[in-house]
Parts: sequence; C-alpha cells; structure tokens
Amino acid sequence: MKRIEEIKQNKYIQIVQEGRDGFGGIIYDKKTRTKLNFILSWGAGWEHCSVSITDRYKRCPSWEQMCFIKDSFWNDDECCVEYHPAKKDYVNNHEYCLHIWKPIDQEIPTPPSLMVGLKKDYSPEEMTNLISMIRNGELPRW
Repeated sequence: MKRIEEIKQNKYIQIVQEGRDGFGGIIYDKKTRTKLNFILSWGAGWEHCSVSITDRYKRCPSWEQMCFIKDSFWNDDECCVEYHPAKKDYVNNHEYCLHIWKPIDQEIPTPPSLMVGLKKDYSPEEMTNLISMIRNGELPRW
C-alpha cells in the first residue's frame, strides 16, 4: 500500500471518517467523472478497500474504476485481488460494492501473464523460451 501520508495528499480524496486502522470517504475519478465511496483499512493481516458508487447509479464500479482505486491506494508493483469466494462464504451487505484485497507481508501467487495472452514487448529470446516451454508441456496450448 502507498504511504498513508501520500494517499491523504491526493487532492481528489475527501476523508469523511478515520479510525485506528483505516479511513473512508470519497474519491473523484476524473477520467470517468464519477465520485466513488471507499473504505480503506489495514487490519487483521489484510489491506482492504471497499468501493461503491453513489446510490443513484445502482451499479457496481467498473473495471476501469476499480483499476483507478488500485492505482490510488497501492503502488504499481503490488498485486491486489478481487476474490470470488466459495458460495458458503458469500457476504453481500451492499448490492453494488466491490472489494480489493492484499495480504500484509505475503506475496499473492499469480499465473504467468502468458496464460492471459502475449505481451507486445516480448523479446525474441523470451518468445523462444515460451515456445520451448509449450513444446515441453510446461504451458497449455491454445
């Protein structure tokens, strides 16, 4: 997570309430021209942000808006997730709220980017290695 002082200096954030392990308020996404409600916390071994849009919209934040939130509160080199838990663990206190999570002092395992697709900036050597891995059965074929 970014330093709390850095987050609080963001001119698009208005903090409405603070607690010992977090704060909440409104952040303005100028790209989508949307005010997003947020609660940011860092307790019980997790960094967490819940995000919703003012009630009049009656929808969840978009992927673009969730990326904006991630970029506002976490550094570029940090991986955060939006979980889809087992159904028995579902909690839905707000129909249009989404959450971003990051465990404190733990790396989140991530699949190789190749599982999603090819990056435009792979070097010839990287492409050769990828082809070799596919031929050796180390990566799935499409």
